[in-house]
Amino acid sequence: MSRPGFRFSHFGMFVTNTALLEDFYVRLLDFTVTDRGQLPGPNGPMDLVFLSRDPDEHHQIVLISGRPRDMGFNPINQISLKADRLSTLMAMHATLVAEGLPNIMPVTHGNAVSIYVPDPEGNRLELYVDLPWYVSQPMRVPVDLSGDEATLMERLEAHARTLPGFRPRAEWRAEMARRMGVD
Repeated sequence: MSRPGFRFSHFGMFVTNTALLEDFYVRLLDFTVTDRGQLPGPNGPMDLVFLSRDPDEHHQIVLISGRPRDMGFNPINQISLKADRLSTLMAMHATLVAEGLPNIMPVTHGNAVSIYVPDPEGNRLELYVDLPWYVSQPMRVPVDLSGDEATLMERLEAHARTLPGFRPRAEWRAEMARRMGVD
């Protein structure tokens, strides 16, 4: 259950090369192009590519042409995609390494395991999976995603138990639901 009224659905971002970004999100992250087209923009026509991984969502990401090539600062801190299980995240890490992508950074936040990696235009992606416990945030340390899943989970839990605020995720969730008025 979530708060009534609104829930997060999708986001759009201006890009310099829609074809390059489309290939990245479709080929590596298994998004599907649901639509594409053009709309008038302040500096001429804008190309739009709609992407989704969910048949109930027409789009979760919209790529829109028109991003300046030489931006001094990228205002996108991160785009986070949640994995369904740790083994999915581990397999994606192997895929990203095999693809030769730069700056792949696997970390644990104590309550989640994340892989940070830039897309071809430097937008930072966070591919992550929640762990069954909570620890106080912020917290981030590098983690080795090689080996088998059971051994990795043992290492992650042993580490998390040493951190402030360690408790089952269900306890943390119940507290947040009460604070948000949705229990």
